[in-house]
Amino acid sequence: MGVHDVVKNITWLGHDGFLIKGDGKAIVIDPFQVKQCEPADIILVTHEHYDHCSPEDIQKVRKASTVIVTEANSARKLSGDVRVVQPGDKLTVSGIPIEAVPAYNTNKDFHPKENGWLGFVLTVDGVRIYHAGDTDLIPEMASVEADIALLPVSGTYVMTAEEAVEAAKAIKPRLAIPMHYGAIVGSADDARRFSDALAGTCEVVLL
Repeated sequence: MGVHDVVKNITWLGHDGFLIKGDGKAIVIDPFQVKQCEPADIILVTHEHYDHCSPEDIQKVRKASTVIVTEANSARKLSGDVRVVQPGDKLTVSGIPIEAVPAYNTNKDFHPKENGWLGFVLTVDGVRIYHAGDTDLIPEMASVEADIALLPVSGTYVMTAEEAVEAAKAIKPRLAIPMHYGAIVGSADDARRFSDALAGTCEVVLL
């Protein structure tokens, strides 16, 4: 399948939350304040902050067979089939290849590098999707191989829209989707600034 076919199967749940469907599976990332979402085969949790690791929301979207992939801090708050990973780890869950990659702050203290918190690269229908997690513009992004990049744009706790533009230029995805706005911090203006700045460089889809 092509990138545009896969994008049709990505639903923004708000903030950093997404439902991604492909290869016969439903993958949910960082569900928070979820109003409606189908049950997930796999749930990915980037880090333990309440707006990313929300046991209440995870309960809403999980079923008995759901596998949760996350880091050690979040794992302590969750139950069931929880797989703990660190940046650099790779695993395959229900046929979906998943890579854990670093996510951290460089000029603020909300997401320290030593915590080992996560972004993810997952391959769905042959397309590599990068969910950056809560992160600043970090050197490791230059080695991320992704067709679709989901990037935070709000500033305050994560990259600004302008820094996210630089991240997209480093990653060189075929398509980028802004996130981390419209819930706690950030606005649609941040997403539009990100999109406008990448015009002619990288296709941007606002979900």
